[in-house]
Amino acid sequence: QVQLVESGGGLVQAGGSLRLSCAASGLTVSSYAMGWFRQAPGKEREFVASFTRYGDRAYYADSVKGRFAISKDNAKNTVYLQMNMLKPEDTAVYYCAAGISYYSMVATRKADYWGQGTQVTVSS
Repeated sequence: QVQLVESGGGLVQAGGSLRLSCAASGLTVSSYAMGWFRQAPGKEREFVASFTRYGDRAYYADSVKGRFAISKDNAKNTVYLQMNMLKPEDTAVYYCAAGISYYSMVATRKADYWGQGTQVTVSS
């Protein structure tokens, strides 16, 4: 049984930082396209960042480039999202995702597996 468990969300002031973690079980993060999506109230789920499957190249949404960094620790089977210079518009529930294809995940905003989500709130 696959489980993706996010942690690290919380309340932070604008300009602050948070680090999200996604601990995976039942799959190996090195064999899937691992990424992060977010969904703000009243908005559709949107892509934030992801690795390609089997690769170490990372892709980012334009809105977070230069501020967010995705990383992974294969030994811990965990994916991270370091979020710096946070803005109020970054407020959302952040979801960890695992898929067979990075391109499909971004295009369809659908993944093979999702975590339960973690709330990130940025105050102004």
